[in-house]
Amino acid sequence: MALDETVRLLKQRIQEKLDLSVSLTDIQLQDMIEQEVFSFPFGTYLTAGQQHRLVMRIFHSFRGLDVLQPLVDDASVTEIMINRHDQIFIERNGSVSQTEVKFESREKLEDVIQAIVAKVNRAVNESSPIVDARLLDGSRVNVVLPPVALEGPAMTIRKFPEHPMTLEDLIAKGALSGEAALFLQKLVRAKYNLFIGGGTGSGKTTFLNALSQYIPAEERVITIEDSAELQLRTVPNLVRMETRNANTEGRGEITIRELIRSSLRMRPNRIIVGEVRGAEALDMLAAMNTGHDGSLSTGHANSTSDMLSRLETMVLSGANLPVEVIRKQICSAIDVMIHLTRLRDRSRRVTEISEIIGLEGGEVRLNPLYVFVEHGEEKGGGIKGELKATGSRLYHADKLAMAGITL
Repeated sequence: MALDETVRLLKQRIQEKLDLSVSLTDIQLQDMIEQEVFSFPFGTYLTAGQQHRLVMRIFHSFRGLDVLQPLVDDASVTEIMINRHDQIFIERNGSVSQTEVKFESREKLEDVIQAIVAKVNRAVNESSPIVDARLLDGSRVNVVLPPVALEGPAMTIRKFPEHPMTLEDLIAKGALSGEAALFLQKLVRAKYNLFIGGGTGSGKTTFLNALSQYIPAEERVITIEDSAELQLRTVPNLVRMETRNANTEGRGEITIRELIRSSLRMRPNRIIVGEVRGAEALDMLAAMNTGHDGSLSTGHANSTSDMLSRLETMVLSGANLPVEVIRKQICSAIDVMIHLTRLRDRSRRVTEISEIIGLEGGEVRLNPLYVFVEHGEEKGGGIKGELKATGSRLYHADKLAMAGITL
């Protein structure tokens, strides 16, 4: 008998014996499943390990994420991509591969999706088929349902490590140099406004987490995100806020713009906006310009200059302002731009750290401080290179001086 059919029969037998009026603990349910597995006529001998895996698979179908649970529990898996119920890919050590894991049906995948979004008070259905959510461990979840997803429900889970990576970890991985890391630590402590740009999967959130560990413990920090995933473990005085989607009647939506405006009345020392995508960019810049130095944020872009252009476009989507006014806002709000890139060998590197020094001829003028220099490839295809100082000095060093920090 095929394994999927065996699982189906066992689940059916267990469901018939379940008393819905009695709430079983996880241990009681697992004991019940074990009894059914041990008494089931398999026809072939199962090892203790095979029996345990079968018990856990059935248990996860009742209480966990079904076939996804082992992948979620596997620390080496960093991303889970469900294209449809019977096609699941994973990313492990930067390499993407298809797994043999699959849901027993499209309906079972839909049940798991609804269970995930319900736990974070989100809703997803045909009339609102796209949603961002998270797992209880903080992993980011994106769901797309039909009719938008043509081959059935699709879901992507971006996992985050239990212990946030530090700058030392990133140095060990070759993501940036020790010199650049020390420079950025000093900028964070001196309350420079930093903006992190990069493509999808380039490590922006991981890098933001690493930088946030150098925020002085006595400061009050407000974090604002679409789906909460930042892990600030070193700041006791912390308020975490998350947007809310509209309900089925189209009411109750709370946007990043509203949260930023509300945060200004909460006496923050710093505001961290997980990611700006639209009109909220204007409110973020305004917050940085109204005494909330040391704020951090991220955005999607292919280069530092592209990120600046995208910020202009974001602001224009919510305000009818002259471009020159927007550029002045950017120059007065953001001190340093950091750009991350996922290179062709799948490694994630800081490829540029540039200071914004003002407007020149109507254009934002950048002062590149560190740039990534490639030295070729290793035998295995890995890229050899390093983040090197350009020799340019920090133009605006006043915040460092006020903080009593020297470079």
